[in-house]
Amino acid sequence: MSIDWLRADWPAPAGLTAISTYRRGGASQVRFESLNLATHVGDDPATVAENRARLVQAAELPSEPCWLTQVHGVGVKNLDTQAADSAPADAAFTRQPGRVCAILSADCLPVLFASESGDLVGAAHAGWRGLVAGVIEATVGAMRVPSEQLLAWLGPAIGSSHFEVGDDVRQAFLEQDAGAEEAFAQNSRGRFMADLGLLARRRLGNLGIARIYGGSECTYAAADRYFSHRRDGNTGRQATLIWRK
Repeated sequence: MSIDWLRADWPAPAGLTAISTYRRGGASQVRFESLNLATHVGDDPATVAENRARLVQAAELPSEPCWLTQVHGVGVKNLDTQAADSAPADAAFTRQPGRVCAILSADCLPVLFASESGDLVGAAHAGWRGLVAGVIEATVGAMRVPSEQLLAWLGPAIGSSHFEVGDDVRQAFLEQDAGAEEAFAQNSRGRFMADLGLLARRRLGNLGIARIYGGSECTYAAADRYFSHRRDGNTGRQATLIWRK
């Protein structure tokens, strides 16, 4: 089966490409079937290397993606001055043509950024922990582009129908933004269904970013297309990528 992906549907400047991979077309077996792109989940390293090589070829990437060591934090790498593997980070950006920003996920929200001029692209790994910690704010601050000049695209992530959290998670957001209450719906168990995409949109909006796209793909619901940690436990990771020619 060939490798395929979701292409970002947003009015990005010419010369930019942004995609999120589907899980099909790789060499991994069993719970990592089949295009697992992560080395940290227990898959065979040689198989992951093969999967990554297949992706580079199929998507005609200009270079090997800059794979980060993600830790649900707020570290941001300037890939024009820092090596992707020099230290843990959950976001990256570049102004260099041909350099590929990459985020691995399996329910957490990938957020892509582009300047309206097309000379800068970036990506952030925004699970609920990263959102609370401020990964979006850290990424936008590090890129040093006026917010009104940025576009954002939300990649595949767990949808609100499947993302149950406790009141501790809800309170962590409300302490920073009382309006985040709209992103939580109490269920019959006294817990809350959280809308990760809406929480990210609020963060972006509060920074002055008005052009926000995507966010309709649920990793949990689409088992044929995406890995989901909440659904499957130990599983693979898809990648969300952005680069400029």
